[in-house]
Amino acid sequence: MASSLTKDSVHPGTPGSEKTFFGHPRGLATLFMTEMWERFSYYGMRALLPLYLVAPGGLGLSAGTATAIYSVYLSLVYLLTMPGGWFGDRVWGPRKTVAVAGGIIMLGHLTLALPSSGTFYAGLGLVAIGSGLLKANISTMVGQLYDGPDDPRRDGGFTVFYMGINLGAFAAPLIIGTIGENVNWHLGFALAALGMALGVAQFLIGSRNLAPHSSVVPKPLSAAEKTSTLRKAAFWAAVAVVFYAIVGFSGHYTLNWILVPLTLLGVIIPVLVLTRIKRDKELDRAEQSKMSAYIWFFVAAAVFWMIYDQGGSTLSIFADSSAENSVFGWEFPVSWYQSVNPVIIMALAPVFATLWLALARRGKEPSTIVKFSFGLVLVGASFFLFLAPLAIAEGGHKAAALWLVAIYFVQTCGELLLSPVGLSVTTKMAPVKYASQMMGVWFLAVTAGDATTGLLSIAGVDLNKTGIVAAEATLAVVAGVAVWMYRKRVKELMGDVR
Repeated sequence: MASSLTKDSVHPGTPGSEKTFFGHPRGLATLFMTEMWERFSYYGMRALLPLYLVAPGGLGLSAGTATAIYSVYLSLVYLLTMPGGWFGDRVWGPRKTVAVAGGIIMLGHLTLALPSSGTFYAGLGLVAIGSGLLKANISTMVGQLYDGPDDPRRDGGFTVFYMGINLGAFAAPLIIGTIGENVNWHLGFALAALGMALGVAQFLIGSRNLAPHSSVVPKPLSAAEKTSTLRKAAFWAAVAVVFYAIVGFSGHYTLNWILVPLTLLGVIIPVLVLTRIKRDKELDRAEQSKMSAYIWFFVAAAVFWMIYDQGGSTLSIFADSSAENSVFGWEFPVSWYQSVNPVIIMALAPVFATLWLALARRGKEPSTIVKFSFGLVLVGASFFLFLAPLAIAEGGHKAAALWLVAIYFVQTCGELLLSPVGLSVTTKMAPVKYASQMMGVWFLAVTAGDATTGLLSIAGVDLNKTGIVAAEATLAVVAGVAVWMYRKRVKELMGDVR
């Protein structure tokens, strides 16, 4: 990355100083590389996870249990972004929180690398906690490199930053997936730990280029708040320890004693958070109206992510058992499918951005609601497409790899319509009182979607069956059409937001 650093004329040693990163503050290079390595470790482990869970040489679990564990893990990562953001705001400040988070993630991957099923679940928990802490704070630090929201370089800076995410996500399955599947599962997980170690090392080395206030705690806890928080945390930790000790010693413990409570929390907490904000009497009428509109977007997004995130579980497990994973006779690891999405995003994101600008100049750019509804329809269409390889497999044949690539392509187009728009509308519609919390609320839509998938799997629903796939596809398309049909009503509720 050093070759991309160019001279500038600002004071040395501060963000935006002498050397820049693609014309941006040099601290962006530090955060870009940290996020790239963190995503490398995260997506590499994620690509291996469902395959390891079902493999005879892995944990040898059923497809349903593997999907449940995978879904619960994803829902936890996004659920923990809210307390992660709280930690950055109230306890450690963003910079220290990101450094500690990186260490926790690295420790989690090292724990996954140990050949023991008991430590494996502890490793998953550590990676989820670290990811929640890091994800909530690193984007805040990117924003701190610029002179407020009106800095003309700000949007471009986030674009460069997100390229780091996709570079890491693209490379990880190709490297970690290949080693994990073809050499040794635990060596693959160890490679993920190495990736995070590199991220932490360069973050610590390059932290001098970050904004000075990234190490400041914005709203530190008072002594009374700190005591109260510690007391509550200790109480609930003690309740959990006693409860699981009783279950364990009575001989009734099964994996569902962990999975069911976590999946229920993943559904209940988003509902409680939205209800609390919606019922807050301090919000004025306009803010109340916007929150009513936002609930439409939230529910639609939860349906979207419920299907989209099965690309790493349901589709991956199907590919492992029922697809011809080869091109022109050359076989490739199943985990490589997880590189399809980031490479399509890197190719199509500039195309979509250019298209919206061109349509905006003509006054024909689709509204936020229309983009959202089309994103839902597309993710539904991807599962209608999934019915073809399912039918081929039921006929006793192996489905061609291109069927799966086509499914990922359609899903990614849907993501490019829905995800950036969802992030944007979340910031625009946030009540002033909850401005800093609303990004965490958006991530709760992912939690709700993944937790729903987890609950279905725990209930014994086979997500690789034609009827279930068709039902999910229909749900997404119906939701997309409903959002489109009620677009005028939602637009009224949105007030001045467009």
